[in-house]
Amino acid sequence: MDRTEENRKEYKELQRRVKREVSKAKQMAYDELYIRLDTREGKKDLYRSARQRDRDGKDVQQVRVIKDRDGRVLTSEESVQRRWKEYFEELMNEENEREKRVGEVNSVEQKVDKIRKDEVRKALKRMKSGKAVGPDDIPVEVWKCLGEAAVEFLTSLFNRVLESERMPEEWRSVLVPIFKNKGDVQSCSNYRGIKLMSHTMKLWERVVEARLRKVVEICEQQYGFMPRKSITDAIFALRILMEKYRDGQRELHCVFVDLEKAYDRVPREELWYCMRKSGVAEKYVRVVQDMYERSRTVGMDQLSEEVRQESPWTMMFADDIVICSESREQVEKNLERWRSVLERRGMKVSRRLPYTLFLRTCDLADSHYTMVRRYRRAHGFGFASQRPLCRSLRRCFEGARLLRF
Repeated sequence: MDRTEENRKEYKELQRRVKREVSKAKQMAYDELYIRLDTREGKKDLYRSARQRDRDGKDVQQVRVIKDRDGRVLTSEESVQRRWKEYFEELMNEENEREKRVGEVNSVEQKVDKIRKDEVRKALKRMKSGKAVGPDDIPVEVWKCLGEAAVEFLTSLFNRVLESERMPEEWRSVLVPIFKNKGDVQSCSNYRGIKLMSHTMKLWERVVEARLRKVVEICEQQYGFMPRKSITDAIFALRILMEKYRDGQRELHCVFVDLEKAYDRVPREELWYCMRKSGVAEKYVRVVQDMYERSRTVGMDQLSEEVRQESPWTMMFADDIVICSESREQVEKNLERWRSVLERRGMKVSRRLPYTLFLRTCDLADSHYTMVRRYRRAHGFGFASQRPLCRSLRRCFEGARLLRF
């Protein structure tokens, strides 16, 4: 375009017209917003926007500064990236002390069947749409749209990966820090590392997982990531147990245990040991080793084999554990057994999170009332503090002078 005086004047006029139209559109949008804020739906939108703005302020993409290990604020992009790299390398490579296995299990060297098309179809059907993509930027919707051509291609690709025992580097996951919604937003320790995996790698993972489930038998006390099981089943079992003890006017003690950095510090050698002990073919062990290289995982089934009891006395949801017993002494003894076994295998029970729930039924004016106490373990494994869960029951008992702390 020629830079003549006439063209310059025309450009300026168009620029003014655009500014006027933008100003009018903004004013109309504000007027509509003010009218909407007077409605019930508008108030919901207002609170939703406020919550979203608060979350955005804590997002790692919005928080441009971070603190180093000494508490100094880092402002440059290069120093912030170095700090994140340093933090996650320490987190994922640090291992707790553990006992060495006295004897190794024999590896199972056997020929494995090739991946079939029906296995890929089932894995593709189980994949959900609309999920965040990994480093290759290929969503699962692409494979679903391609139909049978995708199934044939993926079957051939997965068989090559199975034969070579090495998946493409493009499938390796990307680590994204997510704020835990508590603590200092500039502290790395208040972020949880989430890995965005390639959807194609997830398909490969599901194919291998389906084969491993046919070989490995998971204990019935495990409710996490199990088909036809959920946390609702564990809650229901625990509730039935509490109701039975309440009806029988007997005491019940339950300890809720959480493991420290369970998804980051599980010794990999323990995982390979558990797979081999379960009779998994060595080729699958090597495939999983490659799959979880520079990744994280947790396996509780073989680690807890020595101490777990029948459900509902012991229940697990991944790395979360609840231990129940009829007496405080017995539940403390069971907790100590769990702690000892897990620490020998390189895991640690968090000393900040365990809670004990105490249920007891007592008589009050010819009626039965259930007293529920929650004890928080603040230091070590001793009962440091306690408080009732139900304020109305507390007032009732205090009025009758039957509740003592």
